[in-house]
Amino acid sequence: MAEREEQSAESRVLDRIEAFRRRRPRLLDEVVTLAHGAGGKASAALVGQVFLETFGGDDAGPANDAAICVLPSGERLAFSTDAHVVHPLRFPGGSIGDLAVHGTVNDLAVQGARPLWISAAFVIEEGFPIADLRVIADDMAAAAAGCGVRIVTGDTKVVGKGAGDGVYVITAGIGLVPAGRVLGPELVRVGDRVLVSGTIGDHGMAVMIARGDLALEADIRSDTASVADLVDVVIAAAPATRWLRDPTRGGVATVCNELANDTGLGVVLDEPALPIRPLVTGACDLLGIDPLYVANEGKVVAVVAADEADAALAAMQAHPRGADAAIVGEIVAEPEGIVVLRTTFGSTRIVDMLVGDPLPRIC
Repeated sequence: MAEREEQSAESRVLDRIEAFRRRRPRLLDEVVTLAHGAGGKASAALVGQVFLETFGGDDAGPANDAAICVLPSGERLAFSTDAHVVHPLRFPGGSIGDLAVHGTVNDLAVQGARPLWISAAFVIEEGFPIADLRVIADDMAAAAAGCGVRIVTGDTKVVGKGAGDGVYVITAGIGLVPAGRVLGPELVRVGDRVLVSGTIGDHGMAVMIARGDLALEADIRSDTASVADLVDVVIAAAPATRWLRDPTRGGVATVCNELANDTGLGVVLDEPALPIRPLVTGACDLLGIDPLYVANEGKVVAVVAADEADAALAAMQAHPRGADAAIVGEIVAEPEGIVVLRTTFGSTRIVDMLVGDPLPRIC
């Protein structure tokens, strides 16, 4: 009798996992909401069922941070574009100008490319101070110089007062993928290890506290930075690196869910291994937010072969921006297409894609 009850309980758990696995984001809204910009389920539904269905058709593959374009010569270029609407425009550790450059550079880098050129377009609200615009331009120039890229073209549009929110910055970038360098979810195998290059949640919490409407004070700085050279040292140390992603909107949880969806494999994360600053943990606890869903702007999530994981970790930790890197999980066969967190208490829970938008306009 006890054995039958145990089998029945196990069957119910498996049924719930299967039902969860079958759930796919569906676009049910009639108007766009802030949640559609959060990088979670609503974003996936909007992008997948409006843009990918229209632009990609049946050929639309995994949603990567940049497209890989093959030239007639055989050279491969990575091409990416991004819009930046962060509020406030300046925050501890960075500004919209830094984000505009680093965001595009990082989207190229995690596709294996070495970033080369950037375009920049500005949508400016009437009445915006020229002095503030100069500061943003200076920030972008400094960030580009630090990344070794050039801002080579752009555009400027001005909208009426009240029709914008100060300034929005739109960037696009092109990078060259070195010969023989291939990354993608199709390369991921059971047993591979998941690494993160440093503490998570810094950027999102820095921006939220900078807004000043939460009555919180904490010395949390954005991690906005280029990850291009970090990617190079990781791939040099672990040539069988499978997949890379920068966990911006929706954080580590969302990119791991995208990986699980694209591969059909499971991702198991270890909560005790996750590198999170105590101040970030405290701020997230006060706000009721899981740090796994908080945006980062200078980190990499990497999947590498198990026998190269230690070498990849050592390479990250030897880099100035990877001192807090950690091996945080592994790729498993079951449960298929699901992310699971092994908690500090020894239990497990499913980590779903972000629902709603607890941190609007953080990038």
